[in-house]
Amino acid sequence: MRPGARVLLASCAELPRSGADEDDLPDVLAGIGVTAQWAPWDDPAAAFGEADLVVLRSTWDYPLRRKEFLGWCDSVPALANPAGVARWNTDKTYLADLAERGVPVVPTELIRPGEPLRSPWPDVDFVLKPSVGASSRGAARFAPGEFDSAVAHLAGLHANDQRVLVQPYQRAVDREGETALVFFGGTYSHAFVKGAMLPDSAVPDTAPGERFGVRPDPALRRAAEDAMDAAAGLHGLRRADLLYARVDVVRGDDGAPLLLELELTEPSLGFAQADPGAKARFASAVRAALR
Repeated sequence: MRPGARVLLASCAELPRSGADEDDLPDVLAGIGVTAQWAPWDDPAAAFGEADLVVLRSTWDYPLRRKEFLGWCDSVPALANPAGVARWNTDKTYLADLAERGVPVVPTELIRPGEPLRSPWPDVDFVLKPSVGASSRGAARFAPGEFDSAVAHLAGLHANDQRVLVQPYQRAVDREGETALVFFGGTYSHAFVKGAMLPDSAVPDTAPGERFGVRPDPALRRAAEDAMDAAAGLHGLRRADLLYARVDVVRGDDGAPLLLELELTEPSLGFAQADPGAKARFASAVRAALR
């Protein structure tokens, strides 16, 4: 790392200092000699082109402005994760690429604008979600008898020219949530569980999105590692070239792990649910990326 290296943590105008559990990242980075500050990605006053490294963190308005956002990514000389990864990862059709590489993913069908709803899983709850979106925005769960409501929801998404994913709902999520495994510089850091974002109203005492730290069992850890390897290989990268990643894994009906999401662009990293050393590990990964 050269003396005086400068890092910009890219956020958005609505949350210019990111979420509450990341506000102090510049202070953590300063502790190991890295100068860093927050800056909304579309701030014309921020000299992103002059930074030694720009880290995508909370650019959470990108789904509404994806073309503009990706153009900005392409303009940044030193971006983590890289612009090509962001382009691929901000459209959930990347799941098909990973499935082709042998990664067990939640079964997924794509419905393009103008195409009708088709449910390959007629006897189970299913989920519709836009292929470009974040924080479950636009996602909805439907029971087999709610086909008409699903058709109406699909029409609303298609009206905004959205491609839509349809997936069978994994019932284990209502019982045990989604396990999110976090990696820094390709190395496992910590994990947390997210409560069901689309819970079954018949399951009592569920808190949508509730989070708590967890030590994942080996099967979940292995599934996350496999997904990381496949994603890096798709882009001709080493895992260490990915500054951060969050791998969301669920269990299928047979108990085997399935990949739900692989977040390589702007995921919440669950620092509030992690051990105190997690931010230090992130800072070390940033410093390593500056070399």
